[in-house]
Amino acid sequence: MSQRAVVRCKINGRETETAVDVRASLTDMLRGEYRLTSVKKGCEVGECGACNVLINGECFNSCIYLAVWADGKEIVTAEGLLGADGTLSEIQQAFIDEGAVQCGFCTPGFIMSAYEITASGKQYTDAELRKQLSGHLCRCTGYENIFRAVRKVMRNT
Repeated sequence: MSQRAVVRCKINGRETETAVDVRASLTDMLRGEYRLTSVKKGCEVGECGACNVLINGECFNSCIYLAVWADGKEIVTAEGLLGADGTLSEIQQAFIDEGAVQCGFCTPGFIMSAYEITASGKQYTDAELRKQLSGHLCRCTGYENIFRAVRKVMRNT
């Protein structure tokens, strides 16, 4: 018999409430309860970054973050970066412009990290920026295009 808990949080600007298994990951809640498919299930051990989301403005691997920990928090997924009219955010557009999407599986997680990086307003050196992006796996080896997209937006802020 599973134990359940109610999680109340704001997801992509919308107040939500749902009962979840206390063992469920935030990834499972976001995908299963809210159909937010930008949150990918990759390694499920916090190594690949495909499941990255912003929690109160900070990037986290949602696969190793329990859904119950999200209670009272503000969660943003890649879907939440879109404008009200469906326009892409600056970082999403930069990924397209720089051809940083390839197969697309890792893209949402990279975008969430990139959003956190660029929203900080800090101007990282190339080496620092590469380190900031190092928590992701891209099997298509699109790292250079991803790096260029993030650097482009960072320099514009």
